Amino acid sequence: MCKHTSRVGTLAWNDWTLCSGSRDRSIIEHEIRQQSALHVFHGHTQEVCGLKWSPDKSILASGGNDNRLFLWSKSQPSQPLHSFNDHLAAVKAIAWSPHQHGLMASGGGTADRHIRFRSSLTCQTLNVCDTGSQVCQLVWSKNSPNELASTHGYSQNQIVVWKYPIMQPLAKLFGHQQRVLYLAMSPDGESIVTGAGDETLRFWNVFAKAKCIRNPDSKLNALNRMR
Repeated sequence: MCKHTSRVGTLAWNDWTLCSGSRDRSIIEHEIRQQSALHVFHGHTQEVCGLKWSPDKSILASGGNDNRLFLWSKSQPSQPLHSFNDHLAAVKAIAWSPHQHGLMASGGGTADRHIRFRSSLTCQTLNVCDTGSQVCQLVWSKNSPNELASTHGYSQNQIVVWKYPIMQPLAKLFGHQQRVLYLAMSPDGESIVTGAGDETLRFWNVFAKAKCIRNPDSKLNALNRMR
């Protein structure tokens, strides 16, 4: 594989390819089966600290310590499709909505504290929310198009579940003693696991699936009563 010249801080899978972002300011897309580099993306002027592919695997979003967010096309990697420059700190947290095509969220560091929602189709900012603390990670609910979770650093080191688009906090989860740097979702979309600088993992059930309520007047229930 083509090698970075400095540490690798973020990864993003896309089927048989793996993108890596590095302190050397580059992003490399690796072909795993052939162990070769397909593309090298250049644009950031400082370390690349966030990467996320869109659900349809066509657009890569990258965030950097240069406070910039880039959108890259898989079919045209030589230059970014668009650059957003409105964050005031490093952009590590990036998440694409699995429900609305082109909708994405990005979060800034301690000097920024904002979650910004954008459309990759129009390259416009749709909404902005001041969280009051460093935004470390973001994830959309698989089960509800109107919920997402964010993890935070100084000063609360909390996890917040938000109601989108009004950005009303539905829950604030505390327990970590240092900033919550890592976030992953379970396959069923109901639970998340978080990792922090306090060297602990914590599991949270935050996105429960809506239960199906059976209609008492349905034909199936009538048949069951007859039995």
